[in-house]
Amino acid sequence: MDSSFEIASNADLSPPSLKRRMACWLYEGMLLFAVTFMAGYLFSTLSQTRYALDNRHGLQAFVFLVLAIYFTWFWHKGQTLAMKTWHIRVVDIHGKPLSQKQAFIRFLFSWVWFLPPLCIAWMFSYSGLNSLLMLSAWVAVWAFLTRFQTQGHFWHDIWAGTRLIRFKPISSADRVSEKVTTHE
Repeated sequence: MDSSFEIASNADLSPPSLKRRMACWLYEGMLLFAVTFMAGYLFSTLSQTRYALDNRHGLQAFVFLVLAIYFTWFWHKGQTLAMKTWHIRVVDIHGKPLSQKQAFIRFLFSWVWFLPPLCIAWMFSYSGLNSLLMLSAWVAVWAFLTRFQTQGHFWHDIWAGTRLIRFKPISSADRVSEKVTTHE
């Protein structure tokens, strides 16, 4: 069965609630802790880095690359693990699966969640706590701004030509009944 057919027949193309999307976002952050930890460990092992601040920019570039691969791969497939848990799928504006190029563009635009407050914190040499508070305030404001978008999508999705939709996976019982009705 074609995956675009599954999306079209089994999905509600309206966006999930903001509460559900932010819960998924937080869960994704917890999962990314493991991804970035393993990427950091791999980088420090391969580069023989002994101190945390040595090769800092190389580590940052490597983690960025790992995250780009992670999100591009899973969004191209439709869902990350967190999105599966919260029954959310990413599709293009027509409800079709993303190409790898679209997934990568969405990844780049999604950095708007983090870069503005991090740049301000860096420019003004804020402490870790102040940076975290600014980042938290920015995330809350950025999430609230979806209220000003007519369909309630995140702004980085609008810019990337993508959207998040509610998606319930097809159970095996539903697949069996679907095969029976198509063969009759």
